[in-house]
Amino acid sequence: MVTAVCATGAQAVSQAESLDDGIVLCGCRLSDMMYTRLREMLPERFEILLLASGHMLEEYGSRGCLCVTMPLKVHELIDTVDMMVQNMERRRRRRRSTPVERSSKEQEQIRKAKGLLMERNHMTEKEAHRYLQKCSMDSGTNMAEMAQMVLSMMR
Repeated sequence: MVTAVCATGAQAVSQAESLDDGIVLCGCRLSDMMYTRLREMLPERFEILLLASGHMLEEYGSRGCLCVTMPLKVHELIDTVDMMVQNMERRRRRRRSTPVERSSKEQEQIRKAKGLLMERNHMTEKEAHRYLQKCSMDSGTNMAEMAQMVLSMMR
């Protein structure tokens, strides 16, 4: 999916800041910077696919970017983008499967919210946990924030 088409490196960086990750397709020279500077400015989870002639690659190198040599062969571009997207999806799944580290304050808020739900709504600990978890997912907030909301509303 194409999120944005940018004419400058600054525009690409601005767009990237509003996204979690992505792939930037560009040439060696953008109107306002070289691709190496863009690589430095992009958030860590972004990759660059460099479209350049063999001569440009010899002159500048690929420096941490994947490359497709010009003149462009469409199947090479599609295969390379597909490979990059699959790698990005694997990294996303890995990040999601990593347990969330909660501070002791957040753990305490969750414990108190579950206790309050158990007391007032006659829930088991498991039911109270599942309730917080479901409300958290439905509202798009993390469990600690949901626990804080429950505590604020029920006190």
